[in-house]
Amino acid sequence: MIDLRNLHSEREASVNIAEVARVTGVSTATVSRALSGRGSVSPTTREKVLTAASELGYVVSQAASTLASGRNRNVGIVVPFLEKWFFVEVLAGAQERLNRAGYDVTLYNLNLDGHGDERREVFENFLLRRRVDAVIAVSLELTDGEIARLHALDKPLVGVGGPITGVRTLALDDVRAARLATEHLLGLGHTRIAHIGGDDASDVDFHLPTKRRQGYEEALRAARVTPDPALLTTADFTLPGGYQAAKQLLGAPVGQRPTAIFATSDEMAIGAILAARDLGLVVPRDLSVIGVDDHDLASFFGLTTIAQSPRHQGALAAESLLAELEPDVHPPIDTVLPFELIVRDSTSRPLVD
Repeated sequence: MIDLRNLHSEREASVNIAEVARVTGVSTATVSRALSGRGSVSPTTREKVLTAASELGYVVSQAASTLASGRNRNVGIVVPFLEKWFFVEVLAGAQERLNRAGYDVTLYNLNLDGHGDERREVFENFLLRRRVDAVIAVSLELTDGEIARLHALDKPLVGVGGPITGVRTLALDDVRAARLATEHLLGLGHTRIAHIGGDDASDVDFHLPTKRRQGYEEALRAARVTPDPALLTTADFTLPGGYQAAKQLLGAPVGQRPTAIFATSDEMAIGAILAARDLGLVVPRDLSVIGVDDHDLASFFGLTTIAQSPRHQGALAAESLLAELEPDVHPPIDTVLPFELIVRDSTSRPLVD
């Protein structure tokens, strides 16, 4: 146990790293690694150093750290929306991993469509003016000019959500994920399977709704089921949007309405479940519903889904950047994002098809 009581009365206003090293009985290099989160330090030593630094009132000098390392220990993260669950989860995963490695995060929210003045300001001014060591772009299909400006900074760049030319990107195979969801319903015996896809506004970057509809239709054709345009509708990736879209689909007469719905997101799938209940239908007896995400509310509603773990995606994006910033500490990672089918109570065999 380190007794710091006398040190508090004797020390000067500023505490340097050497004093932390002296009190803890380790080298200054070890203190540096423990405080920065970089390099190999045992959990016991790290805890001892952090405790001593806190009690001594030691604060890392960002200016000194930047001069010594040539880095600002800061990563810029650009997102198109901040109020949607997926993006909040990606951001949380990335920030948690980067903070653990000793990096701060600067967030750039492009707001709504992300193609107006906000987007131009971020890529033409903010990212170039602010001192960041690297950039993570989440679900943004960057233009050639934007990519060129970022590369001109000579900083690592990682994308999440789809391929970007010349940029390391972590991407979910949306076609395969949608096929898996549709094949699950087909395997239960459903053939009148409706699809709630994304609207035009959500199809801008990486064309996620188009890819998921492609996977849905591929699975139907492979099962010798002809896609029916009457069973296709779109919404805005929100619960109310899914609710309204499902009400349209379920308003058809018995025998023409779907026995199952594959929604492009869990929030729209939950909206479909609520719409079915309001129409007097029982899920899954009268209607099976499956989504994509494994949203925080999915288990509460017993929703069968394709889990894609956005928080894990954010952590992987951060890990990919760290592998470029500190290759001696962080090994390269695989950029193929995993997904899995999670079966709950919202899907079952149809009563009549």
